[in-house]
Amino acid sequence: MKWSEISIHTTQEAVEPVSNILHEAGASGVVIEDVADLMKERNSVFGEIYHLNPNDYPAEGVILKAYLPVNSFLGETVEEIKQAVNNLITFDIDLGANMVSISEVNEEEWATAWKKYYKPVKVSEKITITPTWEDYSPVSSDELIIELDPGMAFGTGTHPTTVMSLQALEKYLKTEDKVADVGTGSGVLSIAAALLGASSVDAFDLDEVAVNSARLNIKLNKVQQTAHAKQNDLLKGVEGPYDVVVANILAEIILRFTDDAANVLKPGGYFITSGIIQGKKQDVKDDMARAGFTIVEVLEMEDWVAIISRKNS
Repeated sequence: MKWSEISIHTTQEAVEPVSNILHEAGASGVVIEDVADLMKERNSVFGEIYHLNPNDYPAEGVILKAYLPVNSFLGETVEEIKQAVNNLITFDIDLGANMVSISEVNEEEWATAWKKYYKPVKVSEKITITPTWEDYSPVSSDELIIELDPGMAFGTGTHPTTVMSLQALEKYLKTEDKVADVGTGSGVLSIAAALLGASSVDAFDLDEVAVNSARLNIKLNKVQQTAHAKQNDLLKGVEGPYDVVVANILAEIILRFTDDAANVLKPGGYFITSGIIQGKKQDVKDDMARAGFTIVEVLEMEDWVAIISRKNS
């Protein structure tokens, strides 16, 4: 079978929304080649080992690659992707070079291209994310292993916005908490919440494909008795109450449902938000205060921000 590799040269700021566009267009996953990965200092506190080849990265910015089957609709699909990416400008997202290229690969090369990018990564004190094809043995008795297949959803769960969300869940979630994961995507945060001891997790996403992907990953990690993926527009129509609401999505979207999050959270409950760029940090903090939240911690990783707030009693 022939596959078309679509390559988009953009910025770190645009990684999450462009990845989502590619997923919605039918891509099974996204490869991220970020030149900043070559220059960053690695924190080895969790024992990560990195082997990066400079030839695999652009001279500047980020290249996102996704794979689509070659068919009679490919041209239309590519044009729709280009238009959707261009529309991100309306959200004040810097697209950088915004160059799109297409090449053809056969199925064997496509499979190899996926797997060489993904290795087990410990993202917090307890949580390690590993691709399904890797044999990984826990190094401690309390280690929590999340298995993900990048072909199912948005990626490997190791993007800074996801890592900060996972670290916040590990710190603030208590055993038997009820959790809502808004914009669940791959379901990785819902899986983590279940493994960390939540009594129930509702994983919401507007995209039916994402919901199905989350369900597959939830089942793969054997937490389907606790975590349940559902199609829903943010928190519309959701009653709760929840102890924790977590959302790893764009700041512009977070600002749309801050009041709903306050309504479904118990007094003293936590609202964990990530996917926020530096330029939107104060906007989100101000809106949290307006909606009756107190900021308890702000995490920053690279150019991304996560804000943890508590609902006032």
